[in-house]
This record gives sequence, C-alpha cells and structure tokens, in this order.
Amino acid sequence: MSSVDQTVPHSNSANVTSILSLCSKVTLDGTNYNDWIRNIKMALRFEHKEYVLENELIEGDPDTATPEEVASYQKHSDDATKVSCIMIATMNLELQRIYEDYWAYEMHKELAEKFHKQEHIERRELVKAFTNSKPKDGESVCTHVQRMQGYVDRLRKLEMPVHEELAVDIVLNSLPSSYDQFTLAYHLNNTLTTLAELHRMLRTAEDGMKGKSVPSVSQPVIAIGSGKGKKRKGPPKQNWWEKVHVGSSSNAPRAKSSDISHVTNPKDAECFIAKRRVTGRGGAQSTCKISRMAK
Repeated sequence: MSSVDQTVPHSNSANVTSILSLCSKVTLDGTNYNDWIRNIKMALRFEHKEYVLENELIEGDPDTATPEEVASYQKHSDDATKVSCIMIATMNLELQRIYEDYWAYEMHKELAEKFHKQEHIERRELVKAFTNSKPKDGESVCTHVQRMQGYVDRLRKLEMPVHEELAVDIVLNSLPSSYDQFTLAYHLNNTLTTLAELHRMLRTAEDGMKGKSVPSVSQPVIAIGSGKGKKRKGPPKQNWWEKVHVGSSSNAPRAKSSDISHVTNPKDAECFIAKRRVTGRGGAQSTCKISRMAK
C-alpha cells in the first residue's frame, strides 16, 4: 500500500514536468499567440486535458450532486488547475501578473479575443508582403524564394492557407526579367510543381547562369553591338553638295564646291555634273547632259 502511495504522486509529478517542459518551448509575449496556443493544445491533447480549454468549470450543488458528478467535478478542477499553472508559466512576466488568478477556460477565451485583431492585421501585412515581394538588387533568386516560402508558411500558421499552385504563380511573377525564358519554358511544359520543387529548379537555373552577364533587376538592358571596345564615331556631318558622287568609278574626281557658280535666277541654274566629262572604257568620251532646271 505504501509503495502505491509513493508511485502515484511520483508519476503525476513526472507527467506535469513533462508537459511543462514541452509547453515552455514557446513563451507567450503578445505577438505569438497562435504558436503558443498550438503548442499548449498539442501537449494537453497528449495528456487528455485539452477539454479544460473548451469546457467551463461549473460547480454544482453539493447537497444534490451524485457521487459521479462530484468525482467528475473534482477531476475537472484538478486538471484545470494544472493547465492554468502551465499556461501562466509559459507567459512573460507582464502577462503572468494579469492572468495569475484566471482559470484555464477564462484565460483561453480572453486571450483569443484579445489577439484576434492582431492576427487579422498580421495576415493582411503578410499577404501584402507576399504578393508585392521582388528580389533585391544583386540578391540570389534562391534567397528570394526562401523568403516567399516563409510568407506562405506563416500564413498557413495563421489559418490562412495558400494554395500551392497559387503560391508558385506568385513566385514566378516576382522573378526578374532575366528569368523570362525560364518562366516561359515552365508554362509551355505545363509543369505543376510544389514551391519546394520550384526552388530546386531555380537553383539549377541560377547555377547555370553564373559567369554569364545577367542584367540587374533595376537596370535596363541596352543593346550596344557585338563588336569589342568602344564604338567608333562616324565622320563629321558635311554639306549636301560635298556628298554628291558621280559615276561608279572609285577613282572619279570629286567636284569642289568652288566649281559651282552662284546664280540668282533659277532658270539659269545648270547642274555642275553637265560641265564634267567622264572617261569611259576604251577611251571613248561621253558628256552627261542635264536639262536646265525649270521653274
């Protein structure tokens, strides 16, 4: 009899210590309520004590209560006391001072109402950050995808799951222009992958692009030409009469601007080409005749 009395308290003490050790992995500080309550519920579910968070402890009339009702109430009270202590022990000092006299049911209800608005704001900010995220200048595309994966995981913890295909499409649309060919090939192949598989594919593509000239996200691509070195500047602009070239022979003399006489009457204007004699093949000579300019 004495050995049983010593074993039961020792077993209960070990169970409480085990639960407390598991729950203390997350300390409630007012910004991580979802993570904290999830950790609490997992530990309580393992010990069959999760019901105290959902069922209020109501004391009945001891004069009319049956022995079964008294035993049920006593068990509920014992479990609620242990859970309340565990919940308070896993809070920061400020929250401990507020909830040290609460039962587990009342504590759980008030905390859920108090932090519900904060969760809504956090979800809205995460959605905005996820849909508007772009790789930073010079940042590895793999680092960018890891950050996007973090947004998806956080939204799922806030009970706002993102469909895998939608997450992949958002990530593809966020890639820089240097990955346009990768995105096109992905859609043409009708590939359906998870975000983790897309991350692996992009890592392979990024490794293949190393050593090549990949344009920056924020810098436009400018086509300069295939020649090396600086582009040679062309000759300075000339007057239109200096560009006139007569005949097909490259050795033909060019007319000087001084050979053209200035006239005031357009009718007297005659093309200076008509005054030149061009030597053709076999020594024959021909004269280029151009009619006078009519007004």
